[in-house]
Amino acid sequence: MFSITAIAMFIAMLLVLIRLIKGPTLYDRVLAVNSFGTHTVLLIGVMGFLNGRPDFLDIALLYALINFVGTIAILKFFRYRAIGDAMWAPPNPKNED
Repeated sequence: MFSITAIAMFIAMLLVLIRLIKGPTLYDRVLAVNSFGTHTVLLIGVMGFLNGRPDFLDIALLYALINFVGTIAILKFFRYRAIGDAMWAPPNPKNED
């Protein structure tokens, strides 16, 4: 039963990759990357269950955190064109201090 679930998640990951390639907008592609990360977390969990390795859940949780932080960072970068707190501004050529 769980092997069928793993195969279904792998097929879903392939469909998400198609959306990643064909996505009409940037936000569709970011959503596809986030969805791919979520499917990866689920696949790691199912594979850990199939192999009798419950420590895979720790790896899946770590990957989920990295996926979440990465998605937020990418969206912030595309919105503000900067990752840090300070916004970069081009130097003012008229101000010759």
